[in-house]
Amino acid sequence: MMIATRGLRKSFRGRKGAVTAVAGVDLVVRDGEIFGFLGPNGAGKTTTLRLLATLMTPDGGDATVAGVDLRQAPGEVRRRIGYVAQDGATWGEVTAREELVHQARLYGVGRAEARRRADAAVRAFQLDAFADRRCKTYSGGQRRRVDIALGVIHQPRLVFLDEPTTGLDPQSRAHMWAEVRRMRAEGMTVFLTTHYLEEADALCDRVAIIDNGEIVVEGTPTDLKREISGEVVKVGLDGGDPRAPALLRGEPYVRGIEPTADGVRLYVDDGATAMPRIMRTLDGSGIALRSIELHRPSLDDVFLARTGRSLRDDA
Repeated sequence: MMIATRGLRKSFRGRKGAVTAVAGVDLVVRDGEIFGFLGPNGAGKTTTLRLLATLMTPDGGDATVAGVDLRQAPGEVRRRIGYVAQDGATWGEVTAREELVHQARLYGVGRAEARRRADAAVRAFQLDAFADRRCKTYSGGQRRRVDIALGVIHQPRLVFLDEPTTGLDPQSRAHMWAEVRRMRAEGMTVFLTTHYLEEADALCDRVAIIDNGEIVVEGTPTDLKREISGEVVKVGLDGGDPRAPALLRGEPYVRGIEPTADGVRLYVDDGATAMPRIMRTLDGSGIALRSIELHRPSLDDVFLARTGRSLRDDA
């Protein structure tokens, strides 16, 4: 296993006493997989990531990261992992190539080998067109590619990516997905956090969802979505009419229902059959329908079923 934790805990002192951010997390990440870590803001996602990357010290529990005991040898853990923060780490006044050489040297790589690795990273991450310009001239997508190249220049077994595509345009995001897959293909284990549910669904071999400092579910995206049988109908209502949930809850074709900010979300066996019946029921009670959508269960539906809240709305 690349990561194995048991009972990992972390609390912080606040004005009203101790606040538990991570409450006994048990987590397993296998060698060579892309592992997605999902959760709403304040759920303990970032704190867990920082604990595993040795940026914070746990209050309790045990963890092995990249084959090393996290609590007993944090320095060795740092040598074996890469970490790419959400805010990035490039310095605007130097070039990407200079940054890459410097980063490799910080890990004890000799000068000639550092230059060779920098040149290889420029090619691998397709930085050729701008690698010798100062970093302050780069676009957001270009800067993010440099950030990840810096995070893996020392050839770690495991890399942590914190929200790697936040703020990127669709083309840059697609390119970043390709880079993550390439790193996995080259034998690296990738642990990433993301708010983009479609990103976790498309990229990750397995995911874990954290809420209130605890893992609520873990598994492959396909297996987790399979737990939510049938289909999902999302109904948008003018003014979010509060009568709709009670009105639809008793209908025989509705297996589950959840109020949303602007309507309701219904779990049904056959969406094509249910949709016209939903519209007739609402219309018959004078409830104005603004929109209606049919889709297959998503990771957000998994989160909703487990917690009663929408991960997408919270993000």
